[in-house]
Amino acid sequence: MSQTGYEGGDRTAMRLLRNRVTGVRGPVRRPATGRPAAGLPVPPLLPVLPVLPVLVVAIVALFGAAVGGGLIWLPLLAAGPALAAATNQPRGVLCAGLLAAATGAALGIAHGVPARELTVVLAALLAVTAASDLASTLRGRRERVLAAVRSVAEAAQHALLQPVPDTVGPFQVAVRYSAAAAEARIGGDLYALVSTPHGIRLIVGDVRGKGLPAVGTAALVLGVFREAAHDEPDLLDVVARIERSLARNLGPDDFVTAVVAGCPRPGHLEIVNCGHTPPLLVSASGEVAAVEPSRPAPPLGLRALAGQTPRLQRLPFAVGDQLLLYTDGVTEARDHARAFYPLAEGVARHVCDEPARTLTALHDELLAHVGGRLHDDAALLLLRRSSADEPAYVPAWCEAAL
Repeated sequence: MSQTGYEGGDRTAMRLLRNRVTGVRGPVRRPATGRPAAGLPVPPLLPVLPVLPVLVVAIVALFGAAVGGGLIWLPLLAAGPALAAATNQPRGVLCAGLLAAATGAALGIAHGVPARELTVVLAALLAVTAASDLASTLRGRRERVLAAVRSVAEAAQHALLQPVPDTVGPFQVAVRYSAAAAEARIGGDLYALVSTPHGIRLIVGDVRGKGLPAVGTAALVLGVFREAAHDEPDLLDVVARIERSLARNLGPDDFVTAVVAGCPRPGHLEIVNCGHTPPLLVSASGEVAAVEPSRPAPPLGLRALAGQTPRLQRLPFAVGDQLLLYTDGVTEARDHARAFYPLAEGVARHVCDEPARTLTALHDELLAHVGGRLHDDAALLLLRRSSADEPAYVPAWCEAAL
């Protein structure tokens, strides 16, 4: 949609744009959103864990009834409430403890255990139950605090990674972002695609470190990129703006690896690589090639230390060609034999005319390679030129609603 459409007072266009911003559904394409993919299958034993304390008590009771021995087996009943502290809520721990005490009393009476010894055993069972109940309460409290902190970090990260439209002018776009395993900390992977008067421009990067500081640095990079992408005709000037902002705000040991790309005119592709993994260029015939930088450049934030500047690469980008940008969470994913995931081979196997389907197949294969659990965030952005038409400029303020 051209900018003159807004200035000319086209009421239909303005109503469509207003609907996009306010969330009203309109005749727009579904966004290729990059929300974290569900990559953590539920372990098959997880639903059985709350029942394990009952099974332990039942096994001890069966052994005591079958073998006999009186007082010998009764102390083992404490394993039931002790195990429940790790698998159940406080109410479940209390139930397991009462079940163990009742079972111990029944076994003691049946085998003629003296009342004094039986009373001591039952008191010990109740003490273990009380301690286990307290441990379960503290564990639940810590889990709630951890979940709250993690949800804040994830919400901040998701707010940064705005939805990307699945079609921008003559380009098809797909994004797949997979969060790391639950025990891993939030990472700093970032991506964005904006349509500007200078053509579409996109960035994929990875911030050093984890947690909220990494999310804050990613917010800084994306904010500067979205502004500079519209203001600067030269892609190198966009990178320079990001570099200057990071130099003022980052610590001496912090940096961001990134690839910034753009399509300034039909059939042309520009790439600036700042210490990031090389993008993959897929030709219309299916040939996959890594776009290695012509001269190595340091990551963003380290230019002053290295004294090197990145170089602009210009490549042909014909109809049917595709460009895949990704983070090292993809290529550094290992299987049980410690072998890295072969991304280029995976792209060659699964590439098709639908970027979303290609990334879905790659994501599924990646999870199968690592056994279903990613230990680092992984972001994939695939851009395909589907026609030779000029790209339509969409103002920045309505990109996220497309």
